[in-house]
Amino acid sequence: MSDLHYYSVTQAAELIRTKKLSPVELTQAYLDRAQELDRELNAYMKLLPEPALTEAQRAQEEIAGGAYRGPLHGIPIAVKDLIDVAGVPTTAGSPILAGNVPRGDAPCIARLRAAGAIILGKTNLHEFAYGPTGINVHYGTPKNPWNRTRIPGGSSSGSGVAVASGLCAAALGSDTGGSIRIPASLCGIAGIKPTYGRVSKRGALPLAWSLDHVGPMARSVEDCGLVLQGLAGYDDQDPGSANVPVPDFTATVRQGVAGLRVGVVRDYFFENVDSQVLEAVEAAMTVLRSAGARLEDVSFPLARQSSLINAPIIQSEATAYHLPALRAHWNDFSPPVRLRLLSGIGATGAMYANAQRARAVMVRQALDLFQRVDVLLTPAEPVVAPLIEEAGKPDATVLAGERWEGIVNALTRFMRPFNMTGFPAMSVPCGFTAGSAESGLGLPIGLQLAGRPWDEATVLRAAYTYEQSTDWHTRRPIP
Repeated sequence: MSDLHYYSVTQAAELIRTKKLSPVELTQAYLDRAQELDRELNAYMKLLPEPALTEAQRAQEEIAGGAYRGPLHGIPIAVKDLIDVAGVPTTAGSPILAGNVPRGDAPCIARLRAAGAIILGKTNLHEFAYGPTGINVHYGTPKNPWNRTRIPGGSSSGSGVAVASGLCAAALGSDTGGSIRIPASLCGIAGIKPTYGRVSKRGALPLAWSLDHVGPMARSVEDCGLVLQGLAGYDDQDPGSANVPVPDFTATVRQGVAGLRVGVVRDYFFENVDSQVLEAVEAAMTVLRSAGARLEDVSFPLARQSSLINAPIIQSEATAYHLPALRAHWNDFSPPVRLRLLSGIGATGAMYANAQRARAVMVRQALDLFQRVDVLLTPAEPVVAPLIEEAGKPDATVLAGERWEGIVNALTRFMRPFNMTGFPAMSVPCGFTAGSAESGLGLPIGLQLAGRPWDEATVLRAAYTYEQSTDWHTRRPIP
């Protein structure tokens, strides 16, 4: 079992259930690999070897005694370092919070522990989750494992790197403007942003309360469903939590897509896109059509305005939360994050109100669209992972198709519409660019699938059918 670190959650869970693999052995394999590789990859803020092995030993004893809790029992999971884990600093990637040690677990962590999952460590991120590149001037930038000169995408950068590199079985991220799906796409893994309100955000440091989502990242679609199962549920102390039934997210994942109505949003989402990305997404559409899905072009007009609608909302909500710290710790914020927070000071109440009105219209437009189709299909990103050196420059730009645009806008423009609506959306690998002469490795390309509210199961089913019809998800970076 020399490649334990690349076992899927599904594979490892079955071996643990049948007592062919011990949680201690699996946890130690991830810890060993992280200690070997993470000095360069910089995925983790903090590994938790002693607590993790203690939890693994407890899980092993429970399973040996016949008290198997389910598919997450004994599975090591990493956590983005803006989600509270009892007794471990929650820094949100900022030295301002270096001494912020929560007494208790966030509800989503408590749910994972109740399912028997093992918390392996806290992962690196863009400072305060306010950026899509993953560049962190305080704690160092995680490296994309496919090409370590490239960004992994943010803000859940460390989680994406840890999953793609085999440094954990799965990881938690947060998604306010794409921060689960961006690193999933750029690192060649699966990641799902669930419906707003599906997973409690209490105990997760907010960026923008009405846009924030917590969700899983993993090496397979089914694994995302299994981890989401452990996370989901109503929290009566989280105002954004919804008291809705939680289905079995993987019960229908293997049912195929025959007759499934897939809406292809060509306007906006297929404009100013790298040619290799377009080629991969078109090929993915052919795969789904061959599997029996019914594809049709559809229009989502307000998606084109999502940047204008989104800006006053995220700026106002982020600044409202961080304003006391901004006043007290002005020099401790990195200049890009400080500048983004300052932009919220100029966002007036009228701007915020008008943006929320436009957002309500956007949600209605999306709901009407889902009367015609079951899922929407778009590229996850218009570009592949940019160079760290370029992404870290002030006013960084990237070539998207034939147009240069700001890197922040490029990485978030296909993501934002589904944060604005709160509808579930995920990225799944759908190809790679041509490999370089030096490494032979290309850069990952992601396919985005989005669904109607509370219908993560259909999104997962469509993504699983595509995933299992190709081999992109089986590719691994070196080493």
